Amino acid sequence: MLPWSSELAGRVDEHVIESTLLRGNPLGDPHVRPLWVYVPPGYDAEAARRYASVYVIQGYTGQITMWRNRTPFRQPFLETADAVFADGQAPPTIVVYVDAWTAYGGSQFVDSPGTGAYHSYLCDEVVPYVDQHYRTAAAPEHRAISGKSSGGFGAMITPMLRPDLFGALATHAGDALYEYCYLPDFAKAVRLLRDYDGDITAWWDDFRSRTAFTKEADQTLLMILGVSACFSAEHGGAPLLPFDPRSGRLVPERWQRWLDWDPVRMVENHVDAVRSWRAVWIDAGTRDEWYLDLGAQAFDAELRRIGLPADRIHFETFEAGHGAIEYRYPLALAWLAHRIAPTYPS
Repeated sequence: MLPWSSELAGRVDEHVIESTLLRGNPLGDPHVRPLWVYVPPGYDAEAARRYASVYVIQGYTGQITMWRNRTPFRQPFLETADAVFADGQAPPTIVVYVDAWTAYGGSQFVDSPGTGAYHSYLCDEVVPYVDQHYRTAAAPEHRAISGKSSGGFGAMITPMLRPDLFGALATHAGDALYEYCYLPDFAKAVRLLRDYDGDITAWWDDFRSRTAFTKEADQTLLMILGVSACFSAEHGGAPLLPFDPRSGRLVPERWQRWLDWDPVRMVENHVDAVRSWRAVWIDAGTRDEWYLDLGAQAFDAELRRIGLPADRIHFETFEAGHGAIEYRYPLALAWLAHRIAPTYPS
């Protein structure tokens, strides 16, 4: 395993996309965003061929340049994804790397008055841009979305909301079954907020004044604040916590707004969309710190309950926690590519 980058068999085109929908967003985040598009080997030589596409989205606090991050004895996903197609493991496929970073660390890929129109940005600006500039097979049966953690959540909900665009997905330890993955952190947050007199904005001011992640509270409170901005912001944009920050008691109407975004619960309201899906990969580690293996099991069970055929689903748990599971991504990518590839003469 070489400790430095290797040459790709395909190529990554680095674009900058100017978003109308993100202009003037509540956090003042850039509306000009990077967009990376990978084209597989042979793309330039076969001018008549059209390709399936897989959109890849990041987990919370993830941003696009992290796809190049290299850890000891492991290759980054840009390289392992390229190997899927260079080695002939799957039909050649376009892979699109989307940036949806916010000042809070993530957008959950939803439209929110607290962060901005990131769902619409993905669906109504990024997808048309890629279809216009590349030879995609521009139909939902040939377009998938994939992600881990918050990205896995985005991968689960986007094809529910936009089955006209996405007909397949892969979710790796995606946020689901919120009573297990979120509630324990609410209690932890209340304890951590004691140092800030129950005021999460005081913590946020402190966080921005120093080096990030130098205090115990930082990871938990950033996630709570950021997801509140996505799921339970008031109309003016201020994040509203789903619990009382001093007593810890849930605020039912706000907590319900979070539950309304739970992919397990969303399935029932999007049955027709779900039944149209062509392929669904679901996996998670059995020691996931946020119990997302339970969420994965529940999501799988719900898909089967409403009648999605079993041969369209790959469900798997494996021995791992929440981190260091990036080796799963190329497995799902190859599996999806086989199932969404357009017919092409050999």
